[in-house]
Amino acid sequence: MAVEITCTFEGVEEFKAALGRFDFGLHGHVHRQLESWATEVKESAKQLAPMKTGRLRSSIYAKVHEWVAQFGAEASYALFVEFGTHYMQARPYLYPAIQEHLSKLEQVVCEAIDAAKKEAGLT
Repeated sequence: MAVEITCTFEGVEEFKAALGRFDFGLHGHVHRQLESWATEVKESAKQLAPMKTGRLRSSIYAKVHEWVAQFGAEASYALFVEFGTHYMQARPYLYPAIQEHLSKLEQVVCEAIDAAKKEAGLT
């Protein structure tokens, strides 16, 4: 005795298309949200950086590539200010700025995912 069950699914092609739109949109949404978040971190770091001539503050940067945010400062002495030396106490500005905004990062990424889902028609 054999039992045969046949299932027909409708909307599979539309679902595949929506997933493709979601994948494409997700990268754009996350990138834009990360850029905005990274700009906030950079501005905080500039406010926290000690200022004598303004060179250190003006050299602080934030770069976003793929899903990676990179922060730094191009002034030759930036490392010494952040971490200190035998002769000078540390005056951190990058690490505290990142820490200040870190709790918002998960929210930013979740908002990007939600926007991509909505745009793709998956909500």
